[in-house]
Amino acid sequence: MSFRNRFHRQPRESELTVELLGEELRRASLACAGRPLWAGHSAVALVGRFSEGQPWAAAANLAMGAALAECWRRGWQPIDVWQILRRRVRDELVEFVVGAIADEAGRYAPAAVHPRWRAQLAELGATVWWDRSVPYPEAWADRAGTAVADLVGIVLEALDHLARLPGQPVLLPPPGSAEATQVGAAGSTGESDASTPVDAKVLAKVRALLAKAESTEFPDEADAFFAKAQELMSRYSLERAAVDALADSNGAGTIPVRTAGRRIWLDNPYLGAKSMLVGAVARANRCRSVFVSGLGLVTVIGEETDTDIVEVLTTSLLVQAGRAMLAAGSRIDQRGQSRTKSFRQSFLISYAQRIGERLNAAAEQAESEVSESVGDGRLLPVLAARERAVQERVSELFPRLVSRRVSVSNNAGWTAGRAAADLAVLDVRRAVRR
Repeated sequence: MSFRNRFHRQPRESELTVELLGEELRRASLACAGRPLWAGHSAVALVGRFSEGQPWAAAANLAMGAALAECWRRGWQPIDVWQILRRRVRDELVEFVVGAIADEAGRYAPAAVHPRWRAQLAELGATVWWDRSVPYPEAWADRAGTAVADLVGIVLEALDHLARLPGQPVLLPPPGSAEATQVGAAGSTGESDASTPVDAKVLAKVRALLAKAESTEFPDEADAFFAKAQELMSRYSLERAAVDALADSNGAGTIPVRTAGRRIWLDNPYLGAKSMLVGAVARANRCRSVFVSGLGLVTVIGEETDTDIVEVLTTSLLVQAGRAMLAAGSRIDQRGQSRTKSFRQSFLISYAQRIGERLNAAAEQAESEVSESVGDGRLLPVLAARERAVQERVSELFPRLVSRRVSVSNNAGWTAGRAAADLAVLDVRRAVRR
């Protein structure tokens, strides 16, 4: 028997409206405070108070849509919500929220959704698999065989977690906003726009090369794949800078800069050390990075093409660093006590520093060769304009930044980390040769 047949009775005079019932759900969720058992008890009490015959599914749909819309206004994106929830709650709740994200996005025309937002939905598999004439919570409960009180409990728990997410800088315009509609409409008509700066074919080739580098057991082969990927990315970024330089050659005096932000989520342990690797890659590609330790994420701000490069390159380097760290094994001191944690922490910090040194050297070489090709008078003003725009954007999004220091307590880990970083071939000189 379906959810509708089990719990949807004929309306009575005492039946609450969907809006009032949705407000009851929101109020009840405030008392949960991250306690799943409390959510379950509250759900039973709430359903007992108003009866199972109330329009719970429609009210839950309304409440979830409002909660997600508020998350978008506070700077969260679909991938961010999925990332934080998968770290904090059970899979069943994550699956429910992903479906709710798909339902909320389905309320907008495709042209009103930013292309990167649509890409995140596709990555999550957030698609509408149910009949849209049926409220999503009802369809989900029918498929899962969930009773009404259990469904209400899941909704309360989801609302509680969403409401307690801290505000973040808005990096993407939410669906339905004027900016999202403008960019989405341009993308749907095939026009060029700043939201999709990197050619999809280039990114596909780069990701394929990095996947091969990560999967092979032969260091030389991995180096060859990684070097080719770096070559493709560097060439694309520098060519875009040269194009911007030519665009300003008409004497307009203004150089357009497409700044953007990406969030890179890190997995425990050693979050601080891993954030340093992201920062090293970001600096080498003319970007800035901001680490939010409480959430385990790094926000990268830079010119849009460069942020794409940082995201792709960092993902691969994190895999390689983790693999090299584990291959180095564990450590025990002379007293038989484990030194593995300090060794691995020092390993990753050293790895990040050495990778940064090599990337910076490669970037300086590439910039020098491109300057010779197009002329300092054209390229350097573009790079300077990008640097100013990035710094202004960082100051706007993060007005109260705090610097932090890290310490290394294991010399063996430091030495091993630098040696592992030296195995990665980061030569980008071929990237700019004609």
